[in-house]
Amino acid sequence: MTPARPSSGLSRRHFALALPSALLASGCSAPHQGTGRPGDPIVLTLLSHYASGVLKEALQGPVDEWNATHDRVKVQTAAVEFSDLLTTFMVRQAAGQGPDILHPYCLWNGQLVQAGVLRPAPSEHAEEITRGYSEAAVDAASVGGRVYGYPTEVQTYALYYNKRLLREAGVDGPPRTWREMEETAYRTARRDRYGNTLVQGFGLSTADDSTTVGQTLALLNAAGGTFVSEDGRSTAIDSPAGRAVFDLEHRLVAGGASSPGVNVYKAFRSGQVAMVISAGWWTGSLKTLMGKDYRDVGVAPLPLPETGGKRATLSTGFMLGVNAAGKHPHAAWEFLRWLNTEKVKVNVKSAQEGGRATRMSSLQVSAGSLTGRADDMRTLLSGHGDANLHPFLDALAYSVPEPNVPGAQQAKSLLRKNIEALWTGQHSVDQALRATRRQVDREVSRSW
Repeated sequence: MTPARPSSGLSRRHFALALPSALLASGCSAPHQGTGRPGDPIVLTLLSHYASGVLKEALQGPVDEWNATHDRVKVQTAAVEFSDLLTTFMVRQAAGQGPDILHPYCLWNGQLVQAGVLRPAPSEHAEEITRGYSEAAVDAASVGGRVYGYPTEVQTYALYYNKRLLREAGVDGPPRTWREMEETAYRTARRDRYGNTLVQGFGLSTADDSTTVGQTLALLNAAGGTFVSEDGRSTAIDSPAGRAVFDLEHRLVAGGASSPGVNVYKAFRSGQVAMVISAGWWTGSLKTLMGKDYRDVGVAPLPLPETGGKRATLSTGFMLGVNAAGKHPHAAWEFLRWLNTEKVKVNVKSAQEGGRATRMSSLQVSAGSLTGRADDMRTLLSGHGDANLHPFLDALAYSVPEPNVPGAQQAKSLLRKNIEALWTGQHSVDQALRATRRQVDREVSRSW
């Protein structure tokens, strides 16, 4: 559900202005907006990436409920594929056709604020958000200390493992430290006599940002490191923590425990990967695709560099915010308050009987995801929910959000490029760290 799956997008503000005018004319026209006079209600547009399937249906439910119970303000949804979402935000804004309500990936918030797309949350909404959500979710929805929206989908990272593969290798349970994780990776890895990978002990994959960058940043956070400095103007990857992560991944590849050319998403569900770090959205997908074999899947907190260390992992997410150029901001914020803070009786199979939660939290759990509202998540997952979701819920308390400085999307792409160069032997650990520092420093410093 998060970019977690694919991640791409427009990284420079001026690029949107240079796109061909044909793109502006294709699917970018703004719908009619009423004046708010009797008989002519205000019509708010909400643009997201919930374009099809369960996500589209899950969002449409509460929108239909709102429209059926509110005469003065109506909401209509529009959607594009995730890979087109940032470009669409920027292009429509440049054309004066931006939606009233946006559902951006939080990584982009710094860029959207810098471009004048997002409106800061009014104080009463900012207070509700700060009070009601996990610290990581609030930080992801904030730029420069100001809150810009209601967190929606929040994904934390943990260790997926195949119980059967670990058991067959004589391993009693999931690793708790990096040393145990590395030893388990070597013990579970298998190749045929020609050197072809049969089982990856630890899944490293160049499939997308989630597997390439997400797991690396999760390990970096677990080691006490950060990708971008606190002021957002340089990278902090070239640190003892960053070096430890790059060293670990290099050893796993060099030692034959990892094969980055293998698509880890397909290989894990086929029993060809013993362990992999990924986000919580994957549980629902695995459960559907693996059938009875899903019983072999376990999830554990991210292993730590040393026993007794302080837990940390990565979190990514989305938020709902209001367009800085919108004509009806008060109406838009009131809809978002209704959707994200008002608690109603839940109708989710995994929830405790008679429980109450926000509409957004129920929406996300029904689609196999989480929000940053830990109280809602405990209510919604306390019945007969999937036990594999609970490590991700616990991680809300100690996760670290992706940095969302203005150049964050391009910085992430540069990091991915250098990680892949390390995995494929094009760079040594020293070269990968130096190249990342040089390239990312240049990008984030010029984005201000």
